Amino acid sequence: MKNWRDDDGRHFRHTYFYPAEQYDADLIDRLAEHCRDGWGEIEVHLHHGINGPDTKQHTLQTLTEFRDALASRGCLSLENGAGLPRYAFVHGNWALANSAQGRFCGVDDEMQILADTGCYADFTLPAPSSAQINKINSIYECALPLHERAPHRRGVDLQCGRVPRTFPLIVQGPLMIDFHGRNHGWLFPRIEYGEMSANNPPTLRRLGLWRQAGIAVQGRPEWLFIKLHCHGMAPQDREAMVGRPLQNFLSDLIDDPTKRADYRVHFVTMREMANIIIAACSGHSGDPGEYRDYRFQLIDSSSNVCRPLTVSREFTQARPSTHSSADVAKSTLGPTHSPKS
Repeated sequence: MKNWRDDDGRHFRHTYFYPAEQYDADLIDRLAEHCRDGWGEIEVHLHHGINGPDTKQHTLQTLTEFRDALASRGCLSLENGAGLPRYAFVHGNWALANSAQGRFCGVDDEMQILADTGCYADFTLPAPSSAQINKINSIYECALPLHERAPHRRGVDLQCGRVPRTFPLIVQGPLMIDFHGRNHGWLFPRIEYGEMSANNPPTLRRLGLWRQAGIAVQGRPEWLFIKLHCHGMAPQDREAMVGRPLQNFLSDLIDDPTKRADYRVHFVTMREMANIIIAACSGHSGDPGEYRDYRFQLIDSSSNVCRPLTVSREFTQARPSTHSSADVAKSTLGPTHSPKS
């Protein structure tokens, strides 16, 4: 993957959203070392409410303990070098803040819990399920009280010149209709929601749809944010994550100068994306790559926040299921500059 570099000279990286309920210290240590070698960053993922509604207390405990366990290994970030560890989040089964008709969560005030435990941005959406909301292709603050169920159903779009105050921010990926999709050679329109999989690998044609979604901070349309996702440890999707389909896409994206006439590419992690978004809100312009560490910086592995932490016996003995370790990997091609004049 090091063969393809963005306009800042950085290679493609993933953000690994590791499932808190499948905590395994050995696996996380190995993944953290992989990330320290420059291949990405680890953030927080959570499946819960599977067999029945979860509770506020249990959700709070799980998120707090997992946050601290990651921070003790030099993962996650701090806001301007101080305070509690901060993190990005993806909800398992897309059921953010009990938005899936009561399934796969059960905690109406989950968004408030995320805010209280240091979540600066949620990257769950879009959702190929009943958890999908009406607001699409947007970056915004929740407009409803965070203690209500699914407060992200309504939102205030982020704007250049207005610094956001309500966290976590909601950062959506593209949700479009692909009218040129095919099935067994037949024209077969499908929903495009930014998934990278064996059955749906990244292509330049799909890139055109992602760009058409126009996900940006209002007033800074030249910075387009393209958030993609894959189930990174599902064996059948390995090739889409690191194999030939992704390599072919990166080669098409980066190597052919005739295809680069109208855009620049910046490979960023979800933390870096959030930082660039906030920089845009603060009125910054120019090269977005300069703002990767604008507000939330990676924890220094030598800092006090990384000292070993004591977590509950129940938590430390949890083990991942056989099908997953870092369940969701988020990747991004953005922000990209809009077509040049």
